[in-house]
Amino acid sequence: MEPVSTIIALLAAALAYLLGSLPFAVLVSRTMGLADPRSYGSGNPGATNVLRSGSKVAAALTLLLDGGKGWLAVWLAQRAAQAGWLETAAVPLVALAVVIGHMWPLFLGFRGGKGVATAAGVLLAASGWLGLATVLTWLVVAVFFRYSSLAALAAAVFAPFYALLGQDVVWNLQPAMVVALGAISLLVIWRHQHNIRKLLRGEETRIGSKAAGAGRKPRN
Repeated sequence: MEPVSTIIALLAAALAYLLGSLPFAVLVSRTMGLADPRSYGSGNPGATNVLRSGSKVAAALTLLLDGGKGWLAVWLAQRAAQAGWLETAAVPLVALAVVIGHMWPLFLGFRGGKGVATAAGVLLAASGWLGLATVLTWLVVAVFFRYSSLAALAAAVFAPFYALLGQDVVWNLQPAMVVALGAISLLVIWRHQHNIRKLLRGEETRIGSKAAGAGRKPRN
């Protein structure tokens, strides 16, 4: 890319990072009068931990907003590339940046979530069918085993394989996007290191379990 195009691409990535940094788990919990999700359960500011508060509505909103910011970042980058404002090669960079923003958010002291919902949003924007296949993988594993972390790991492992298997058949992703999706999958797996150890020890918490200290904040 030319110097100007490179600067625009880096600016787009920076904006995507800031969008990814929006801590919707914390914002939704605060708005609904719930305890900060970083104070109970896994301490992870994500939809699964918010569900441990006992509020399905708060968890659903967090899931939609975290997924939505991943989708929006990539969708806007795609539209900008189509309009000629952004190089096509910058779209995968934006996809990676928004997930990194969720995992290491500026607004939470670089201590964020595991990026599952945001990565799902990125996949849905990259290809609706690819995103759907990955989300269904998560759903099947979650329903049968009741472990959100195991479902996330399965989806992260299969997503790059789906991307390669369906390439030029069901979807047509640029090679750089396939690489970016692979990198995102590796980051999601890496962020689940603690969960992997707990799964191996049989100590992982199942979906729907309420955590001590969760729920509504006490009134003064």
